[in-house]
Amino acid sequence: MSDREPKLVDTFGRAHRDMRVSLTDRCSLRCTYCMPADFADWIPSAELLTTDELMTVLEVAIEEGIDEVRLTGGEPLLRPDAVDVVRRINALPQPPRISLTTNGLRLAAQAGALRDAGLERVNVSLDTLDRERFKAMTHRDRLDDVLAGLAAARAAGLEPLKVNTVLMPGVNEDEAIPMLRRALEEGWRLRFIEQMPLDAGGLWSRTRMVTAEQILEEISREFDLTPVPVRGSAPAEEFFVDGGPETVGIIASVTRPFCGTCDRMRLTADGQLRNCLFARDELDLRVVLRDEGLSDAEVREGIRARLHRSVAAKLPGHGIDDPSFIQPDRPMSAIGG
Repeated sequence: MSDREPKLVDTFGRAHRDMRVSLTDRCSLRCTYCMPADFADWIPSAELLTTDELMTVLEVAIEEGIDEVRLTGGEPLLRPDAVDVVRRINALPQPPRISLTTNGLRLAAQAGALRDAGLERVNVSLDTLDRERFKAMTHRDRLDDVLAGLAAARAAGLEPLKVNTVLMPGVNEDEAIPMLRRALEEGWRLRFIEQMPLDAGGLWSRTRMVTAEQILEEISREFDLTPVPVRGSAPAEEFFVDGGPETVGIIASVTRPFCGTCDRMRLTADGQLRNCLFARDELDLRVVLRDEGLSDAEVREGIRARLHRSVAAKLPGHGIDDPSFIQPDRPMSAIGG
């Protein structure tokens, strides 16, 4: 963590140091828990932030204490200049730590260039080790490409190499133990993620999800799990496996929310600022960036003001368990994972 003074502090005392930045809402897979197979409701290209606009936002955010940037999507490596984005962020006067979440399809070709540009680590989404099941879950026959991407990332030194897995009842819930076995063999840091109400099809249901408790019960049948004592602001609750040092994590946004320590903000690919993954309100930064009547200094002050306004409006929690909870209008692919 940076020793810079945090300036983006909300009314509950949470200091915000982490910004999740979506490079595109496009994706090369159609994971069933994220979007329908025929999904095509993409953000128009003209509405996406240019790289120069993105850098302006990040420069101001870093001045306000952001010291970690996670590049997301959609699939961020579909953006043609993704490597250059990493390079430009890393060249800033006070560069943040840079990581990236990817489906892994383009990682084999780009891992080395991303590492050379300044990327520190990657999170790769992988929900199954079975080829036919992968095809059914993603509507693409690309399991080998994901595995090749993981191997390339490790060879390039993008570590720790984290793997994100969403288990779904009747689909892949039987793979908890096989996934953990494979992760231990390959040196992956496995993170099981509860399915969240962020699918484009609006099909999520609390009653039809594999919970953290169920996952822990399943993997404890074969492995001895000991809680890692210090969690900090990390989304994952971690456990040493068979005494460690290897760990497995559970990101239980639904059943074990960790809102009290959240230090994250989100910037969508079309320039909307969000203070929570499940927020229904956004602040438009693109309108400031593209206001031709403003000087550069005024643009930056406008962004700065909106960063602070967004943090000040942050609620104590996402409220998924509240009967009045309404799923965000945007799916995960548009928000940024």
